Amino acid sequence: MRSEEWLVVEHPVAIEADGSVIATTMCTPDDLPAMVTGFCVAEGLLAPGVVPDITVDIGGAVTTVRIATGHLPGSSTARLGTISSSCGACGTPDMAALIAGVPEVESGSAPSDEVIAAAAGSLRSGQEVFALTGGSHAAAAVDPDGRVVEIAEDVGRHNAVDKVVGRLHREGSLPAVGWTLVISGRASFEMVQKACSAGFGTLVAVSAPSSLAVDAATRAGLRLVGFARDDRFTVYVAPDPDPRR
Repeated sequence: MRSEEWLVVEHPVAIEADGSVIATTMCTPDDLPAMVTGFCVAEGLLAPGVVPDITVDIGGAVTTVRIATGHLPGSSTARLGTISSSCGACGTPDMAALIAGVPEVESGSAPSDEVIAAAAGSLRSGQEVFALTGGSHAAAAVDPDGRVVEIAEDVGRHNAVDKVVGRLHREGSLPAVGWTLVISGRASFEMVQKACSAGFGTLVAVSAPSSLAVDAATRAGLRLVGFARDDRFTVYVAPDPDPRR
């Protein structure tokens, strides 16, 4: 018996600023202005409150996203080069500087058990592309009241986070002090770095964190929660006194 199957879209995108390509990535090519904005926030390329003017050229085999802000990467930690859909940090020329440059955050009050469980459940229920294809990742931003404010999907985990962060930046909602970032999959170092760059106080993952993610979250003061599924979770980093630790 034969049947038709849906496939998640994976497409090359080049990010260009002032006529120079600063990065290329494999991604699901929707909401590209938000994705590129979030990428720039994580790389420290945008000053607070600066919303870049972005145009998208979908012609040809590679989609080009142009940033007309006059800002070029001014840091050695900028990820110039090719980024896969599975790992955004792999194109970084200076990993030591990237690790040392993770900013400290204000973790704020710990979200309640109910908020964490509900956020993880909302992420799963909001993964429409995953429901069709089984091949996408998702990220969501949850405000201090427990409301899911933004949710995005992409073939790449880092791209899904960039889309959420980019939307918040363009709406003037960063830094996300006291907010929670929820992600599908594991909590890698890169997820911690992106969460801290956007100012989130808590990172919740549905799978395990890596050792480097725990180390980075501890240094930055980011609350880190893993294995958030089926109304259970594990707190790996708790910056404030937390009886669940």
